[in-house]
Amino acid sequence: MNRIRSLVLTVAALMIASALPLLGGAPPAAASDNGLSVRPAMGWSSWSFVRRTPTEAKMRAQADAMVSSGLKNHGFVYVNLDDFWQKCDANGFVVDSYGRWTVDAAKFPSGMKALADYIHSKGLKFGFYVTPGIAKNAVTANTPIEGTPYHAQDIADTSKTEKNYNCKNMYYIDYGKPGAQEFVNSWARQFASWGVDYLKIDGVGSQDIPDVQAWDKALRASGRPINFALSNNLPIADAATWRQLSNSWRTQGDVECYCGPGENGSGYPLTDWSHVSARFNSAASWQPYAGPGGWNDLDSLEIGNGDQVGLTADQRRSHFTLWAMAAAPLLLGTDLTKLDPVDKAMLTNDRLIGVDQDGVAAKRIVNSGVQQVWSKRESSGAYVVALFNTGTSGNSTVGVNWSQVGFTGSGDVTDLWSGSHKGEIADSYSATLRPGETRLIRVKPVAERTNP
Repeated sequence: MNRIRSLVLTVAALMIASALPLLGGAPPAAASDNGLSVRPAMGWSSWSFVRRTPTEAKMRAQADAMVSSGLKNHGFVYVNLDDFWQKCDANGFVVDSYGRWTVDAAKFPSGMKALADYIHSKGLKFGFYVTPGIAKNAVTANTPIEGTPYHAQDIADTSKTEKNYNCKNMYYIDYGKPGAQEFVNSWARQFASWGVDYLKIDGVGSQDIPDVQAWDKALRASGRPINFALSNNLPIADAATWRQLSNSWRTQGDVECYCGPGENGSGYPLTDWSHVSARFNSAASWQPYAGPGGWNDLDSLEIGNGDQVGLTADQRRSHFTLWAMAAAPLLLGTDLTKLDPVDKAMLTNDRLIGVDQDGVAAKRIVNSGVQQVWSKRESSGAYVVALFNTGTSGNSTVGVNWSQVGFTGSGDVTDLWSGSHKGEIADSYSATLRPGETRLIRVKPVAERTNP
């Protein structure tokens, strides 16, 4: 089975690599060969909307809504539990007998395996969350490392603390010490036994490459296929490393604005245009590193609850269009139990989903003030072109020559948001766009006169 997965990954990688030179980019660095995420992940994550108060009931409700809304039928399958599932005391994370974080039973009375089983019963997949290091409470109690003669104090570097956004009090692990890899292995085995299908490891930077290497090994040895995602704001200097070791990596900080009325900025609005539009530059910089097995994660897709998320309908379409052009994971951050009908129509537009799932990261070919144009060539030989007005006031006419896209002559154009066929258009294409509006087209060269 692993050989088959590797073969599928290799074939897909060759397909994408063959398309990239036509866009002037280099083939992506060697991808993780764990056989997972041949296409970008699609699903939902708890952080944006649920934030710091996840519960078993809330997770089940979102899973139910993913099915009843029809989103599952369009490819949205991951239901990912983010941070704040753990139990803390005054000294950090409460740990089990082997030094691993314990589940907050008040929030998840049935436990994680039962939650995963429920999500799986819906035909969906379960995602989970962790950060690097070993808990202070494990070191203080000197808990044993499962299946070894070693203990927490044998592997902890207590001279420095790891980044953690919840209970804090996480020490670095010294991977030069016996038992270090085995500790991470024991955690990965536990997650696999619960039924985890996707693992986000958060707070990762260049200093955590040993942790990423350890988790990559541990997940491969866990006996369960687990999509491995890194977060957040990963340094691009180590892009080839992230691609080799994981299936996706966050290219910037959070897309959330933390400007809601609730505690720590929770509640609506979830984001704003400045947080979304900041992704244009990072998507352009990271473009060469995306491909089968590893994707540039632009963070959550804040579509589903209408204008209250902090974006206009035009901005939400541009939000989705950029993510799709970048072949980024499509992980919704909104409340699926209260889907806005306008947004539901966006999210179930299979033409847009197809642009994301073609597995090609587009290149930016026009970047002039508020005007941007992105292009990619799909395996069919057709080009997908996105035109954006990224401004917040005033209409702008955005144009592109077919020669900039990659061919000359005429192109047969279809509008992908509306599905309307525009017919043959010679030499160039332009659209007058409202502030924050996008136009997304697929263009098929009429004559086979593509540029080398």
